[in-house]
Amino acid sequence: MSRQFVTEAVMMAIYGELLVPGGPVEYIVPYSTVLELYELRDSDEPLMNYQEDDTHVKSKIKELITYFEEPLNQKKINRCLTMPWAKSSTILLGGQAQMVIINSMDTATYGELFDPIETELLLSSQRENVPILTDQFELIQRIIEGGVPVQVYDIDDFDYAMEEENFRRSH
Repeated sequence: MSRQFVTEAVMMAIYGELLVPGGPVEYIVPYSTVLELYELRDSDEPLMNYQEDDTHVKSKIKELITYFEEPLNQKKINRCLTMPWAKSSTILLGGQAQMVIINSMDTATYGELFDPIETELLLSSQRENVPILTDQFELIQRIIEGGVPVQVYDIDDFDYAMEEENFRRSH
């Protein structure tokens, strides 16, 4: 059984270690975050603090977009877009990593505290009963302060999150 996390598509580009996990993992990715990749690719705003890192991440974003646009992957993604909350077939990312795109819907449930993409992450996490994996410390704080009933891991704790599930399963 693979470990599951809800996360944003851009995390795959920024954090290459997500593609080579220590065990099987499946990322559930809201479709809106796939669309966000196009905005990030076309933006002149830097994503990273250092030019070299920014250039690298933007090239990884382009690679991910190209991968999503491959005919088989595009077909899988387009199929899930016909119904709210439908999920794509599995998209392989590497040896032990795979992704499923979910056609999540922002229902404004958390409109005051969270932006639309954050809301879709929260709702996807609740709907699938899967923890969120993010690098946004402020988001983690707002989830805790708002008492939102989801489990969330900082991306720096990815290895721990993978071990945590294995520990729970074996005990």
